Amino acid sequence: MGDRPSVESILARHPFPDYRWLDPTQIVVSQWVRMKCQFGCPHFGRAASCPPNTLSVEDCRQFFREYQRAVAIHFEQVAPEAAARRTWSARTNRALAAVERQAFLAGYPKAFVLFMDSCYLCAECVPQRAECKEPALSRPSPESMAVDVFATVRQVGYPIEVLPDVTAPMNRYAFLLIE
Repeated sequence: MGDRPSVESILARHPFPDYRWLDPTQIVVSQWVRMKCQFGCPHFGRAASCPPNTLSVEDCRQFFREYQRAVAIHFEQVAPEAAARRTWSARTNRALAAVERQAFLAGYPKAFVLFMDSCYLCAECVPQRAECKEPALSRPSPESMAVDVFATVRQVGYPIEVLPDVTAPMNRYAFLLIE
């Protein structure tokens, strides 16, 4: 089984220099996050890697308990217009999927990444997981797994605030879970 330096060397091969280790018990799972997905997100029920295609909130809690280590990966970006954000998210998420695969091959069979945004791997998403065009690559976002990203990343000293407008830099986070 690999160790922390092996995961860090994988991250170094990608444009992900800003990351912090955390204990998966620090990942805060909250019902309010799922409510925000259901009542506020346009992807709810319309995207294969979003609720209701993800685990229940309690099953999300259990999922994180099965891991011994996690890495929070920070991305700061001025919120681009919708098409540019989609392109940036798709490119970043593909790279995150590659990190997960490399961690798996390095001896972490349970490696799993949560994307930093909605999947966006395809031009148009399907509403049912069984119809997903990229099932081997598609992953949920932290929010779709009921992660309170605000509370979680603040525990390890990362910045995150509600954006006052689209010109403010946004802080997005992905999570790599390993054991």
